[in-house]
Amino acid sequence: MGSPIIFTILALIAMLSALGMLLSRNAVHSALFLVLNFTTIAVFFLILNAPFLFVTQIAIYAGAIMVLFIFVVMLLGAEQLRSEPTAAVGRWQVPLSIVLAMILLGTFIFILASGTGTPSVETEALIEAGPVEIGLRLFEGYVFPFEVASVLLLVAMIGVVVLRTRRGENG
Repeated sequence: MGSPIIFTILALIAMLSALGMLLSRNAVHSALFLVLNFTTIAVFFLILNAPFLFVTQIAIYAGAIMVLFIFVVMLLGAEQLRSEPTAAVGRWQVPLSIVLAMILLGTFIFILASGTGTPSVETEALIEAGPVEIGLRLFEGYVFPFEVASVLLLVAMIGVVVLRTRRGENG
C-alpha cells in the first residue's frame, strides 16, 4: 500500500476533518470539511493504485455532490445550525482547515514525487476495475438503485424549493 507514515498522516487528516465536520456549527463549514474528507479518501485511492476511483471520487463526491449540498444549504438558509454568533464559536475552524489542507497537499505532492502512488511493472491487477468494467457492472446490476437515488435527490431538491418558497411568503 505504500508507506505507513503516509497512511497515518492521511488517516489523521481524514479523522480530523470528519471531526471538524461534526463539530462545526456552521453548515457551510461542515460541508467544506466534508470536501476535505472526500479529497483525503481520494488520495487513499491513489495510493491503492486505483486512479479511476481517485478521479471519480474527486469529480463526483468532492465536486458534484458537495455542490448540491452547499446549494441546498444556501437555498434553505440553514447556514447557521444555531443562532449563536459565529465569531465566538468558529475561531478554531479556519486554522484547522488550513493546516489540514496544507498537510494533505504536502502528502499528495510527496506521493506524486516519490512514485508511491504509481503501479510498478510487476504489479498485476487482481480484478478488472477499469472504467468499462465498472460501467458495465453499474448499469447491468445496479440500474434500479441508481435510478432510485436520482429520484430521491430530485424530490429533495423540490422539497427545498417548496420550503424556501413557503418561508419567503410567511416571513
